[in-house]
Amino acid sequence: MSIRSVPPAGARRTLAAAQLISSIGDGAYFTCSALYFTHVVGLSPARLGLGLAVAWAIGSLAGVPLGHLADRRGPRGTAVLLALATGAAVASFLVVHSFAAFLLAASVYATTQSGLTAARQALVGGLVPREERTELLARLQSTLNAGLALGAALGGVVLTVGTRTAFLAAFLVTALGFLGAGLTLLRLPEVAPGRDRTGAAPRLEVLSDRPFAVVTLLNTVLLLRMPLLSLVIPLWIAERAPGLGWLGSGLFVLNTVGVMLFQVRVARRVTGLRTASRAVREAGVVLLVSCVVFAMAAAAGLPPWALGGLLVAAAALQVAGELRQSAGSWQIAFDLAPAHQTGQYQGFFGSGVAVARTVGPLLLTTLLLSWGTPGWLLLGALFAAAGWAMGPAVRWAEHRRPGAVAAPPAARALPART
Repeated sequence: MSIRSVPPAGARRTLAAAQLISSIGDGAYFTCSALYFTHVVGLSPARLGLGLAVAWAIGSLAGVPLGHLADRRGPRGTAVLLALATGAAVASFLVVHSFAAFLLAASVYATTQSGLTAARQALVGGLVPREERTELLARLQSTLNAGLALGAALGGVVLTVGTRTAFLAAFLVTALGFLGAGLTLLRLPEVAPGRDRTGAAPRLEVLSDRPFAVVTLLNTVLLLRMPLLSLVIPLWIAERAPGLGWLGSGLFVLNTVGVMLFQVRVARRVTGLRTASRAVREAGVVLLVSCVVFAMAAAAGLPPWALGGLLVAAAALQVAGELRQSAGSWQIAFDLAPAHQTGQYQGFFGSGVAVARTVGPLLLTTLLLSWGTPGWLLLGALFAAAGWAMGPAVRWAEHRRPGAVAAPPAARALPART
């Protein structure tokens, strides 16, 4: 993580520290979990995939009520409890020996992760001025990627050792990471529970906000980029160019480093809904071009050096699209949310991540591995269409809820308890 990505001292740096601690554990978990559950626990790949799909489907439904809880009870305490609950869920994987137990533990993990994300976003909304949130979220994203890289390196050691004890140690590191993140969040000042302009507690209204639902749907389409480098491209390389198998991990590293180095710089260009909508529109175009280059790589008969060059170019374009889409979506999600309902709105918007994790693998493997070049072009067209449609959708949402970005006095941070 570059020095420029480190937030200034105070609440911002505390948020970054909690992000770093938990993401190191996440990196180890993401690297080791598939082999642990299949080789150590004994689940079949099909059951593992089914269990994860069900778990993240449940998690996608949990973000809104848990975000609403953060609005009503205060985001700091809610985030701390959810971080500890996530750590406990990971620790329960150590004693999982059946599919039923795995499904239960994975569902709790996905639920608490979704709620924790919403509560953290509500913390950002309560502690940081509106004009500074997108840049802070960019710094947190850089921190996240740095932690994932460190955790993945640890996971690589575990995979090399390959023993049950080594896998259990990786899960223990993940659980302790969330414990440490929860304790770190306790250092933050408290944030007052949300109140509307009449002083009443927030109601659960995001589910009836149709313009915001459309914005969330469009963002979810763009989030289908997530399974590409982590799943689809490695599978495609293994099937079509086994001699370049190492390149799958190399492209993932390229993505991680690119986000670490450039996310903050790109986010500084996003200062309001207009610039955010433009960034998302640009992201759709860049992701379309990336898919076209991937489609060129899918053409038969290319020598390995040409194939590798096209894959690197396409992955670099995907990084550029991701940087713009992330920065724009952060600004949009905050600016369209009423200040006293940040948690529930962030929980709803964040459900797109869980949906992309649930639907993306099956959809993209079918679209790209079975259809080949036409599938890549169709995916690129979807990205471009979603990016273009975001501007009108944001204007609709903005028009339907004038003044939504104004923070009432009750949203101020409270002094920390002594």
